[in-house]
Amino acid sequence: MLSSEKSFLIIILMFCWISEAELIPGNPMLILQIVAAAIFGVFGWAYLALIKPPPPKICGSLNGPPVTSPRIQLKDGRYLAYKERGIAKENAKYKIIIVHGFDSSKDENLPISQDLIEELQIYLLSYDRAGYGESDPHSKRSVKSEGLDIQELANKLQLGPKFYVVGLSMGAYPVWGCLNYIPHRKGPDRKGLLYAVLSCISARVRFHAELIIEHESEAMQRLAGVALVGPAVNYWWTCYPSKLSKEALKMIIPQDKRTFQIAHYAPWLINWWMNQKWFHTSSYMEGNMAIFCDADLEIVKHLDKTPSPGQEKVRQQGEFESLYRDLIVGYGKWEFDPTEVSNPFQENEGKVHLWQGYDDRIIPRKLNQYLAEKLHWIQYHEVPYAGHFLIYNATLCETILRKLVNG
Repeated sequence: MLSSEKSFLIIILMFCWISEAELIPGNPMLILQIVAAAIFGVFGWAYLALIKPPPPKICGSLNGPPVTSPRIQLKDGRYLAYKERGIAKENAKYKIIIVHGFDSSKDENLPISQDLIEELQIYLLSYDRAGYGESDPHSKRSVKSEGLDIQELANKLQLGPKFYVVGLSMGAYPVWGCLNYIPHRKGPDRKGLLYAVLSCISARVRFHAELIIEHESEAMQRLAGVALVGPAVNYWWTCYPSKLSKEALKMIIPQDKRTFQIAHYAPWLINWWMNQKWFHTSSYMEGNMAIFCDADLEIVKHLDKTPSPGQEKVRQQGEFESLYRDLIVGYGKWEFDPTEVSNPFQENEGKVHLWQGYDDRIIPRKLNQYLAEKLHWIQYHEVPYAGHFLIYNATLCETILRKLVNG
């Protein structure tokens, strides 16, 4: 994508080219140069006015939204906002990180009862993904960066060596990042060895040793279990047979198909596409109720009556860095294919669960069925009469959490 500076430079060079032509009426070179300059001028204006996304309004910056939630600072300088709930992490038996989906945040109100929390001794940690809510945007956001954000969040908040992850809808791709990039095998206690070495070395190298220890702390962290709930899929994953992908794309609403295709093939156009008024874009963002099955419609009615607190903060830093970049990463070219991910629990010390509503109209179930068939270590649960929002059904939500921690 051209930067605004490059666009202006091209326009200036074109006008310089015109100025070198002889101002003779009928001069074909002059006419050609004027036409070319006009075309470049129109393209330059279109890029600056329509295609180039506006800068984000970063929380805590001048004229940006205020910071009202606790946050941790990542190694690259970005901040992640988070929310804790349940048993104190020092006393909790199970520590679970919730990864929110599209157009949502750490504040989404899942129907997890206090009785269940106390019975299972659960600590719950939710956070705003990059660009959402009060977490800083990430211009180079990827499946890998999202997965490593989760690992660093767990390390900064000292969750210990093992934690569970639940990915909801579009929040599935950060969890795939965890499965692919977070090491899952327990190695030797190199951290303890390094602390022992610290007592024997000079202060001159102590700082560097402490940095190594922090790295070792992350290296020792591993997943205890995973739940993918109504997980979003990428129709261009190479593991899918071409016929299956085409059939799945035909099953979704045409406007969503076009939006996903633009996110995949022409991500630089996504800002223009999502803001133009000639064609329909995202059915979800336009409030098209045809994407919901009967079970989802009932849940939507209930959620409308009891909206999650902080919902107004979800897009406050800009729709491009929250929603549109989600589409670009989720439906773009991945660094790996899900079928290339190895079994994270080869000693059966944990499970990966995939929950799919049978009546889900947003995510074609055939694609998640196929993944589960190829990855035999995934425990596939297809829920009859359930849709995409099955996690908001209190009974199903409890079942999902019990299965997660009890295997």
